[in-house]
This record gives sequence, C-alpha cells and structure tokens, in this order.
Amino acid sequence: MERRTYRGTYARTLGLLLVGGMLLTGCGGGGSTNDSAVDRASGKRGTSEGGQVAPAPAPGASDDGAQNAEDGRQKPVAPDYLSTFALDVDTASYGYARRKLADGELPGAETVRPEEFVNSFRQGYRRPAGNGFSVTVDGARTDTGGGDGARAGDWSLVRVGLATRVADEHGERPAAALTFVVDISGSMAEPGRLDLVKKSLSLLTDELRDDDSVSLVTFSDEAKTLLPMTRLRDHRGRIHDAVDSMEPTDSTNVEAGVRRGYEEAVDGHREGANNRVVLLSDALANTGETDADAILERIDAARRDYGITLFGVGVGSDYGDELMERLTNKGDGHTTYIADETQARKVFVDQLPAHIELRARDAKAQVAFDPKTVRQFKLIGYEDRKVADDDFRDDSVDGGEIGPGHTVTALYAVRLRDGAAGHVATATVRWLDPKTRAPHEQSGSVETGAIDGRLWGGDSGRRLQVAAVAAYFAEDLRGGKLPGQPGLGELADRASELATDTEDSSVRKLATAIARADGLKGGSGSDDGGQQEGEMD
Repeated sequence: MERRTYRGTYARTLGLLLVGGMLLTGCGGGGSTNDSAVDRASGKRGTSEGGQVAPAPAPGASDDGAQNAEDGRQKPVAPDYLSTFALDVDTASYGYARRKLADGELPGAETVRPEEFVNSFRQGYRRPAGNGFSVTVDGARTDTGGGDGARAGDWSLVRVGLATRVADEHGERPAAALTFVVDISGSMAEPGRLDLVKKSLSLLTDELRDDDSVSLVTFSDEAKTLLPMTRLRDHRGRIHDAVDSMEPTDSTNVEAGVRRGYEEAVDGHREGANNRVVLLSDALANTGETDADAILERIDAARRDYGITLFGVGVGSDYGDELMERLTNKGDGHTTYIADETQARKVFVDQLPAHIELRARDAKAQVAFDPKTVRQFKLIGYEDRKVADDDFRDDSVDGGEIGPGHTVTALYAVRLRDGAAGHVATATVRWLDPKTRAPHEQSGSVETGAIDGRLWGGDSGRRLQVAAVAAYFAEDLRGGKLPGQPGLGELADRASELATDTEDSSVRKLATAIARADGLKGGSGSDDGGQQEGEMD
C-alpha cells in the first residue's frame, strides 16, 4: 500500500474540513462514537447528529504558509493539528525483536516499529454490533514532563482504539482460496525456518474447512507449483504429502515465487471466496528482482482486478524485515513473525482460519486535536503508514485491510496547554465495505476529564498500561525518548507487575524481553520537548 506523506498547512486543512463536513463530535468523555455512510464522490455525510470540529489557529500562529510579497521571507507555517494514517495490524516487528533478544542480540533499530509492539497485545475494547468499527479514545497523565521545563503532568498518553466484531464461531464465512508461496532456498535449512513452515502448513491443513481450497508454490532460484488449487474435502492427505516433500535448495528468488503465486491464485480464483496469497519466507532475497515495488508492479493487475491480498509470515534469526513489510504493505495485506511451534499454532490454528474474511478495506484513521487545549502531540510509530491529511477521504489512496476480531491501537504523546479544559481530540475511522466498496465512517472524542488520571498508580486501566510499556520499550530499542518514558529496568518491573495482575502470558513474555534488552544495553535517550506547537516530527 503506497502512502503519500504530506504535512498540510493549517489553511488548506481548514478549507478541506469546511468543504468536506469533517469529524462529527460525539458526547464528551472517553470514546463516544458516531457512524454514518458517506457519499464516495463528495465525501459528505448523510443525515447525522452533532456539529463540526475544525482546528482553530493556535495563539500567535500565521493563517497561511504563503510567502511575504514585500520582503520575500517565508511566513511561519501554521501548526498542524491533524494526524492521518492507514490502519495496521502487523505484529512482525515485535515477534522478530523477541527472537533476536532470545538469541542474545538487540534488534536493529530500523526493524523496530512501535505500533507493531503495541498491536501485539489485547486491549479489551468494546466491539461493534455490526461490520464496522468501534472507536475508543482515552488516556492518562504521564509522570514527567518534556525537556523544556514543562511541569510533571503536562504530558498525557492518549490512546485511540479501533476494533471490529469478532468472527461468529458457528457462523458461515465465505470459502477461502489460499495460495501458499514457500521459500525453500538454502538459508531456509536453518532450524526454525523451513521445518517450522512445514509444521505450520500441516497444522493449517487440518484446521481449514472442506470447502476451502489451497495451492502450493515453492521457490528458490526459480518457482515451481507443487499443488494447483485443490479443494480440501478428501484431499488433505495429498496436501500433507506436498508439504512434506519440500526440501531446501539453491538461492532466494522472491520475485519468482510471488509472481508464480499470484498466477496460481488467479488461475484458481473463486468468485465470492476470500482469495489470498500467503508468503512464508525469511525474505533474504538474493536472486532476481529484490525491490518490493518492482516485484509487486509485475503482479499489480492480479492484485487489483481480483482483490487478492498478501499475508506475509516471517521466519529465521536473519530476516528480511524491510522487504516483507514493503511487500505486504503494497500488497493490501499484513505481516506476522513466528519463531517457534507455539507461535505457529497461534497464527495458523487460532488466528488465520478465523481472520480469512475481511471486515474493512482501505481503512484510514484521522485524529483532529483541538488547538485550544493541545499544545503539542506526537503519534508513536506509524511512520510508514502516514497518509496526507487531505487524502483521508480520497478512496483511491490505499489504507489497511482489517479482518474480524482485529484491534488497532494508536498512542499519542500529548502536551496540554496550561489550565486546559474541555475537548481534546476527535478520532474518525473511514473504511470501504469489502463487498460493496461503499465508504463508512465512525467517530469518537475525548475530553480533558477522561485523561486526567495518572498512568502509573492511578485508575488508567491495566491494558492502557500494557500498551504504554510496549510503546516505551519499542522507542527505547530504536534509540528514541518520549515524554514520561521510564528506563528499561523500570519498564521490566512494570511489565512483571502487569503480567501478574492480568494473568496474561503474553505480558509475561514482554517482561522477559525487556529484561533481556536491559541486560544487553542500558541508559535512556534525552528528553525531547522544545517550544514548537502542533504535530511533532
């Protein structure tokens, strides 16, 4: 999913909001919602309650970014109070970081994406009754301020939580047509790579329904179809045999594998089914085309015309994170990472069969902060998911594909103005119906009273604290420092306490990972404050 990044001036944003009829406020507090279908051509809402919310210029700010005609100097650009990004349910970055830490190494900073750390943990959001999203907005005050003399408590952590309805365990989902593209290059011979992939596919073969179909493509220096699209019914033994026959050999030509996989997916395309390509690889491409954009350009028609999505499953201690991330981003899919059989069972038994169906296509979120109460804000992570503010309602601009039971969390570091009270932000999610492509929106807002509690030791809630620990951990690993961010030692202690309180084994594993990182490094970055207003880089 190619993103266009842009920081619009306030004047352009204000004009867009007034024309488009943007962001309807709900009731105050933490997480009221407002839903309506939206006219795709005009971007205007149908009949609904509530008023418009548009950012007003911050005190002393210029109302445009135009050049001064008299002296030739550039006028100051008005602060930007909009934050827009495509939704993301990837978790590969966190899984890979845990693997590296377990091996006694720190993950590379370039592989750490905070949103994937945060989205690896259950948040317990309210679920919608229908096929859209629920929107929850809440937060808490952090214990320390910024680096410019801000008082403790000036900074808050604001959480925007989006959730879809879980799959009906006994309901009828559409059939699945899955094409597995498996890397059998020489690097996959390492324990925990091809052997784990084979185990994963065997588990999934036993979990899929009789009316589902699978095909199997392998690639090394060239690609080969081991199994054309085959209904499971009485063919599970045949599928198991094909999986068992895979052996590692030669080099890694990801391009050949992806291209053959999409050819098989098109040949075996089933109308009304969920058609998906599943790439299982260490993504260490060394033969053929190795650029993700160029690879996907060659199968773009198949992806676009047939609606085939790409799901990436990463394996291996050395893993081509950047390539896999880029492939799935532009391939309308998402990624995960598996390091052992427990994780493989979670992905291929507990998650994939239930998440085959889509709830939303091209989903984007936009958060409008109120400049009357908010001085500064920073979205934690989502750097490669940012969308131009005025592309929010442009449905030709790609967003994220979201399945049943998925949750998406976005955390913001927010600095309030002195004595601020009232409206803080309104969050809106926009998506297309997977079948009809009709656009819909849902909104939620938050007031200062809903973020007044203390993050630690207050009533902020254990799940918000888990999200905070995960985000702060990721920021530390990539060398950053957020307002209120504790050191790794304190984070490990807090994660251990939360694991006991929540009785959540995944939080216990988080505590272990933080403790390992603390043993490998230490210290913390410097505070980042400054006198700027609006969105922080």
